[in-house]
Amino acid sequence: MSTQSTVPSPPAAPDRRRRLLVLAICCLSLFIVGLDNTVVNVALPVIQQDLHAPASGLQWIIDAYTLVLASLLMLSGSVADRIGRRRVFRAGLLLFVLGSLLCSLAPGLGWLIAFRALQAVGGSMLNPVAMSIITNTFTDKRERAQAIGVWGGVIGISMALGPLIGGFLVDSAGWPAVFLVNIPVGLAAFALTFRYVPESRAPRPRRLDPVGQLLMVVMLGCGTAAIIEGPGYGWTSPVILTLAALAGSALVCFPFWERRTAEPLIDPRFFHSVPFTGATLTAVCAFASLGGFLFLNTLYLQNVRHYSPVQAGLWTLPMAGLTLVAAPVSGRIVGLRGPRLPLVVAGLAMAASGLLLTRLTVDASAALLIAAYALFGLGFGLVNAPITNSAVSGMPLAQAGVAAAVASTSRQIGQSLGVAVIGTAVTTAVVGPVDFTTATHIGWWIITALGLAVLALGLLTTTPWAVATAARVAARFGAGSGAVRGAPTERLR
Repeated sequence: MSTQSTVPSPPAAPDRRRRLLVLAICCLSLFIVGLDNTVVNVALPVIQQDLHAPASGLQWIIDAYTLVLASLLMLSGSVADRIGRRRVFRAGLLLFVLGSLLCSLAPGLGWLIAFRALQAVGGSMLNPVAMSIITNTFTDKRERAQAIGVWGGVIGISMALGPLIGGFLVDSAGWPAVFLVNIPVGLAAFALTFRYVPESRAPRPRRLDPVGQLLMVVMLGCGTAAIIEGPGYGWTSPVILTLAALAGSALVCFPFWERRTAEPLIDPRFFHSVPFTGATLTAVCAFASLGGFLFLNTLYLQNVRHYSPVQAGLWTLPMAGLTLVAAPVSGRIVGLRGPRLPLVVAGLAMAASGLLLTRLTVDASAALLIAAYALFGLGFGLVNAPITNSAVSGMPLAQAGVAAAVASTSRQIGQSLGVAVIGTAVTTAVVGPVDFTTATHIGWWIITALGLAVLALGLLTTTPWAVATAARVAARFGAGSGAVRGAPTERLR
């Protein structure tokens, strides 16, 4: 009697309907995380009154969320690759919902900042993990490029809609409502994930890098704290000098450690790809612009023009509308022709918006505001899809989550720096006869410079030379046919 070994067949690939459903679930989680980045901005003046928060407290309400996201995205992606992406994704949804509930119940500023950090811990388990799920669900290179384009578009849409949705929520139900809205959406995504999203793990999960993780937390946390608290404590005070020294030391030690550890938190080889490095820098510049733009406009519209939260949200409608239109168009262009055109137009539009707002006055005309908001929405809507595509294109499937996490981390770092640097520059300039509106001009000049940086990066990183560096990195990883394919490289030239 012959004995025949039975080899289990691999699970069947999900059909197109199931793949699209998985994409929708992942995008739903991204939507609430992205929305929470900006929906809180319009509630800041009301929170300031209710909780008696200083200007630095308002900066921390935003940056506590974005900094924790930036610090933990890489760790969450690695853990998900090891223990299961669906498992970590579901845990993140529940933690995000819990953090949102606690934020709505916060009795004081310190509690709100702490619960925002808890929210971000859950959010860090969603974005890079969802990208890994998407790249492993869509195996066809054209479908994957389109799915990545949709993913990048949702980031822009969610963040652009934040002020508009936040305005209606604050006016109708108070500032806690901007957090309560996450609860039903998060629970629905959890239930759908349990039913439809398949479990997956990396074939060989990377080891954790606790030293690199600690250095990143110290670098981002201490650096941002020094920038935000500098005006209050004094730039030469022992507290600020200590924070700056810790951040600088971590900044120096981080690349040194990452080059010498076997499996680093961020593989330095990624940055030998000019498109990948460009995507990282573009994300920092674009989201620094967004952070500063929303922070200044919220305070200008409500504290200077004395608009209600819903009126302030409606003023940002041109921005939201252009982002809604531009984001899917950008994804399609990137999938068909590559990232150059969206990046160039995005940089020009964001720089033009900042330049217009350098003329801002207390009674600035509606035409100036609408034009500036529309231009910024156009630029921001176009910039997200090429960032995501450039970050993951050419990477092996096993590294897709890590590459996506680097892009997401760059977005959060950018937004944190935008709120910290631009907010601090403006509040520091409000001295004597210089009012808030006049002081914002330095912020708008910074945003103009950031837009021009996006333009320059878009031109530099899409040259034949840049594309060749990405191909060399893919070869060094031994990616072969297992590489994540984005926009056709011949279209990048």
